[in-house]
Amino acid sequence: MSLTAELARVGDLFQLPFMQRALMGGVLTGMTGGLLGSFAVLRQLSFFSDTLGHSALLGISLGVLFGLNPTVVLLPFAVIFALGVSYLLEKTKLWTDALLNIVYSASLAIAIILLSFVGRYTGGLNNLLFGDILGVRPGDLVFSALLLVACILFVGLTLRTQMLVTLHEELAIARGISVARHRMVFTTLLALVVGISIKAIGVLLISAFVVIPACTAQLLTGNFSRYIIISTIIGALSAVGGMLISAFWDLPSGPSIVVTQLSLFLMATSVPLARRVVA
Repeated sequence: MSLTAELARVGDLFQLPFMQRALMGGVLTGMTGGLLGSFAVLRQLSFFSDTLGHSALLGISLGVLFGLNPTVVLLPFAVIFALGVSYLLEKTKLWTDALLNIVYSASLAIAIILLSFVGRYTGGLNNLLFGDILGVRPGDLVFSALLLVACILFVGLTLRTQMLVTLHEELAIARGISVARHRMVFTTLLALVVGISIKAIGVLLISAFVVIPACTAQLLTGNFSRYIIISTIIGALSAVGGMLISAFWDLPSGPSIVVTQLSLFLMATSVPLARRVVA
């Protein structure tokens, strides 16, 4: 098939309502993931998003076991789980990576045990593991749009505070800022972002989806505000690029988006004046 014919085929695909919804969903979740990911990376919460994404399998397993829609169970479970992990981090004072490794492994083990009691369930589980952005529904788009607006408002209205909490937590505490409250709100938003993005990207790839745009932006600028904006834009662009690659070569959408993010990251490493530390 000629290139012209292939382009025409891809163009026809994007005339279909489900492809348009998939593209809109990818852009919305990509922007939100890039926005919050920019803070998560600097706060050394990269593994937190990975733990949260993989522990989502436990929420999915509980939904399947009790005959509930896994996607309905996923969002409240993600928020409760994230707040629980944050509480453990505050109370135990253990090394963050050690505690997250415990939670990550234990939740995955429990999920596998629960799934062993569900003999014949197959509906939607593979899609939740590996992503199926073509399954995005209008309701998902509405929630994703509202979540993006909430994240923009939260960051925009508290930008100076978020910068201080991110870069100089001790100084933020000394100035009377309620770091714990800001951390709780951020954790809740991050949990919702991970939960809603799992449908598009899948449990196994969600961490890369949140982390890579921020790391790419970190290579391109040393200005904090520009870093946030670039990370958000990269999240959106990689979603569009991944969808085009997926449609053109008939590849899985979630992995295509992450590979696009990786390509942008590798290109950013070749920028001569790349600044690797945000200040």
